[in-house]
Amino acid sequence: KFYEHLGMTLIEKFPIAEAKFDLYFLAYDSPNALSPKAHWSDRQGMLELTHNYGTENDPSFAIANGNQEPHRGFGHVCISVDNIQAACERISSAGYRFQKKLSDGRMRHVAFALDPDDYWVEIISDNKVEDTEGIKETDTSTYRMNHTMLRVKDHEQSLTFYKDVLGMSLLRTSEKPSANFNLYFLGYVPGANNDVNTNTLEGVLELTWNYGTEKDAEFKYHDGNAEPQGFGHIAITVDDLDAACQRFEEKGVKWKKRLTDGRMKQMAFVLDPDGYWVEVVQNQKIKATHNL
Repeated sequence: KFYEHLGMTLIEKFPIAEAKFDLYFLAYDSPNALSPKAHWSDRQGMLELTHNYGTENDPSFAIANGNQEPHRGFGHVCISVDNIQAACERISSAGYRFQKKLSDGRMRHVAFALDPDDYWVEIISDNKVEDTEGIKETDTSTYRMNHTMLRVKDHEQSLTFYKDVLGMSLLRTSEKPSANFNLYFLGYVPGANNDVNTNTLEGVLELTWNYGTEKDAEFKYHDGNAEPQGFGHIAITVDDLDAACQRFEEKGVKWKKRLTDGRMKQMAFVLDPDGYWVEVVQNQKIKATHNL
């Protein structure tokens, strides 16, 4: 209900009863969306929710949201909206909570809502914040599933992995030396040259590097899959799954699951330099093989 209130649509459900969990794929699907009515594997931005049976009946069950020590790692997902003041008011009026309201702190151009499991959902604006002050309406059909944020220990290693191994482009860099961190925005945008307006896009990856972590041999981020669990993975779709996995093998990647491992032969998982899982699946529009 929370993500549907943000304008998302359930576009696919995979019940895995034998393993006692279900998968829900949500995306923006209106005529104003970037990839409306497309197959789930051919979307520019999507959110996968995993429900393990019975957790809703356990009052002591809680996830690690990635933002609390000592289990920091995953940071947030982000949606971009048309009129941020009106969008935040709509979320608040529905009774949903905020980690940070627009009026909190020095950063008056972003807000962070909390989903029912306390995952952070950043709210950013397609338009200049000063231009939308006083506008009372917001149109959820214009919203975008903009990005996922991960904290990384060594920005150079991570940028090399996502660019050279996964083929992403560096879309934008935001350096914050006074706060001792940099933000790197990556995605699949042909011809990008580090000056892209990422607010209007979907499927972007944000990497947050806090200065100095790369010099601490003992420093490590929580990948979300070790206990306590929370964030699972990001995912990319590829033109030819077999060929992509062969290329990854030649690149010397670390594997969590090769395509040939286990019963699920339709997907693979590689590990990034911080141990985050990256799922790799076949784009069914390009080639109808390895269908989930």
